[in-house]
Amino acid sequence: MAFRKRILKESQALSREAHAGIEFIPTDEITHWFVNITANDNQLYTGKLFNLEIIIGDDYPIGPPRVQFVQDQNVVPRVEVPVHPHIYSNGHICLDILGDGWTPVQNIQSVAISIHSMLVSNTRNGKLSFRLLFYRLFKVLTNNL
Repeated sequence: MAFRKRILKESQALSREAHAGIEFIPTDEITHWFVNITANDNQLYTGKLFNLEIIIGDDYPIGPPRVQFVQDQNVVPRVEVPVHPHIYSNGHICLDILGDGWTPVQNIQSVAISIHSMLVSNTRNGKLSFRLLFYRLFKVLTNNL
């Protein structure tokens, strides 16, 4: 139950502190949020709207929230999953703080800022190639033997 107090504090802080390109959208459920992200500082994403779904589990803040991009073809402007080397077409995000790199010091705001920064700093208009992905996986596995 203590995690609910923390979520309420985070929600209040988010309503007071605006960040360019990030709009938090709470829902009726305290553990389910949406975040609209624009990355107009990057010409790859100018004029595009991206939507994150954040689901906060019972283990929060010890464990990370579940975060992924969602798409909606029925709204204007169209909400889509960004083309990015660390974002899969189904919206899943490859970011260390959403997994093993998570620490309880982080919060929903820091996650959104990290993802926004990831988009703004991207210079490649493409997905991570499978060849490169398998190469990286092979290196990790062989270095741990």
